[in-house]
Amino acid sequence: MFDTLLFVVAAVNLGFMAAWLTIGALENLFHPFLNETYTAQVMDMELMREEYPEAYVHVAHRRLTNPTVLKLVFRAIVAWELAAMLGLWIATGVCLAAAFGVGSPTTALEIGLVASTLFLATWAGFLVAGNYFCYWFGHEGGQNTHFQMLQWGLLVQVLLVAMYMYLT
Repeated sequence: MFDTLLFVVAAVNLGFMAAWLTIGALENLFHPFLNETYTAQVMDMELMREEYPEAYVHVAHRRLTNPTVLKLVFRAIVAWELAAMLGLWIATGVCLAAAFGVGSPTTALEIGLVASTLFLATWAGFLVAGNYFCYWFGHEGGQNTHFQMLQWGLLVQVLLVAMYMYLT
């Protein structure tokens, strides 16, 4: 009974991550203007240039301004988000199946770890790229959201690893 509960809990956690990312990924796919502008603004370092010119002069060489490159980067982000979203939904399904005795519990946890790593890599990537483009100058809200999503993913991974250790 406890093993069943653990897999239901894992599935619920992975499912909520999948749902959260699904909303964002589909928004970016069908309504790119909602985020594409801000992504380009970060890579152009627009707010830093306008609001912190004394700091901007030291990192201005990092700017990306080519519209084609900016659009390609955004499309790559959306493709990554869609892949992570799909992985999370699959992980949710296999953990639910494992909860009811269908399939291998260890395989379900392994798929969950891979999917949650894709989720983590999304937010870690935004944090690293955001750091490169100094997005804490004017985009603190985005940085904070990315950090919180990274923490969420890490906590789910701790759960999955603890489950794996418990079961083996």
